[in-house]
Amino acid sequence: MITKACKTPALSVLCLLALFLFSIYPDCQANEKEHRRLFNKWDINQNNRIELGELPGYARKNFNKVDQNNDQSISLIEHLTYLAKGKNKGNEKNFKILTDIPYANTNNPRQTLDLFLPEKRKKDQVLPLVIWIHGGGWKNGDKKSGHSPNRLPKIVQTGRYVGASIAYRLSGEETWPAQIHDCKAAVRWLRAHEKKYNIDPARIAVWGSSAGGHLVSMLGVTNGNKELEGTVGTHTLHSSKVQAVINYYGPSALLQMNDYPSRINHNAPDSPESQLLGFPIQEKKKLARQASPLSYVTKDDASFIHFHGTRDQLVPYPQSQILHQSMKEQSIPSILITLKSAGHAMPGEFTQKYILPFLEHKFYGRGNHPETQIIEKSR
Repeated sequence: MITKACKTPALSVLCLLALFLFSIYPDCQANEKEHRRLFNKWDINQNNRIELGELPGYARKNFNKVDQNNDQSISLIEHLTYLAKGKNKGNEKNFKILTDIPYANTNNPRQTLDLFLPEKRKKDQVLPLVIWIHGGGWKNGDKKSGHSPNRLPKIVQTGRYVGASIAYRLSGEETWPAQIHDCKAAVRWLRAHEKKYNIDPARIAVWGSSAGGHLVSMLGVTNGNKELEGTVGTHTLHSSKVQAVINYYGPSALLQMNDYPSRINHNAPDSPESQLLGFPIQEKKKLARQASPLSYVTKDDASFIHFHGTRDQLVPYPQSQILHQSMKEQSIPSILITLKSAGHAMPGEFTQKYILPFLEHKFYGRGNHPETQIIEKSR
């Protein structure tokens, strides 16, 4: 219905456009908690993905626009990112985004990154860098997930951090260790351009979810490992060292994935882990261990903060427990935030509540870092 204010010719066009946008999904102006409730309502089989058939008829017409990675399902982050597009645009007054920058000296779009540069900082002030690495089972996903308002935008709009969201070759294109080779190449590229973008190379954090959580964990525990450094890109003399890791429910020990309840048979030939390696993981145990962060834990590793839900049906909760425990035994600064009864996702408000305090304490020596704790699932 068009109001009286929309009845002039010029305004009527704008009003019709607004009505169209808000009809794609209902309640587009609601807050994130309401968006999450809507997602859970539409996720009929409760597998943390919405297929086309689960959507009500009026919400199906723009399914392909919301499904950014074209995997024929909508993840929670795709759902939230789409509904928050307007909010994201408003935040861009505080930072600018440089997209699709090649980091490997190739034309492969999977070997590119997006840079988030704050506009408020003082001239020539060097800032810590926070790098987002997307999930998707190493076979799906996109660096656009880092653009979600409660991810890099929330961090960079403080004016105290530079952000980067990186893509990497997926398992359908190249098998392990191409994924970690790309991630390390991206870190080296960013360090090589530290002066151009005023990045402090001694203050780099990596943050990722699921498969991205696995890759950031690998970055945190394999500094200087020649086999995993690779030769991607033209900055191989630079370091890929990172100082802090934010691990959202990433796999840590591939051979132990099937030891705990999950809706995935991780040992199967078509599991995400087996597709990553190019072989069923139990048939290539040495390679599976090489791809497991737990294999590399030493006292010189980066500081970690892990987040995991106790009812995660894709990456079992003990995957974070065993990595955290191994790090504590090596006296590595490690924090485990357990979200009771939660699945394969973390609330957006955790960025403000836990991530920023962790970064502020680590890189600026301000405030108190979060403590290991078990918390109730957000309603």
